[in-house]
Amino acid sequence: MLKILVLCTHNSARSQMAEGWLRHYARAQSLQAVIKSAGTQKTFVKENAIVVMKEIGIDISQHQSKTIADLKDNDFDIVLTVCDAANEACPIYPASTNRLHISFEDPSGQSLDKWREVRDAIGQSSKKMIEILAKNKTPKQKDILPN
Repeated sequence: MLKILVLCTHNSARSQMAEGWLRHYARAQSLQAVIKSAGTQKTFVKENAIVVMKEIGIDISQHQSKTIADLKDNDFDIVLTVCDAANEACPIYPASTNRLHISFEDPSGQSLDKWREVRDAIGQSSKKMIEILAKNKTPKQKDILPN
């Protein structure tokens, strides 16, 4: 089974939204995958992330912020970093792990409209990634950039 990790600094917003989107699209494509998110630091899932995801029918209200050390299994096929700090702090994974990076803007402290904009960009990239994986192909960063 395919295993995907989404990594950001606090595991509070962007990585949580990406986890929700990736699970949503994996189910839609009948793609068997374990999808997790983590941060380099643990905080809490931000309320605005929960709100804007709920607006589009994806419930992340039960998600918990966690660190990489909190994960029982650190063997992933794909590691997607969604902020520059996490990309720089990302642990070393085996050569067989496909590492991808897209730096999405941090919507913290901004309007709900900005949160929606970031949510939608993450959704576009997540959809592209799952569509590629559903064809048994390996996604490349350029293939999953938002529009």
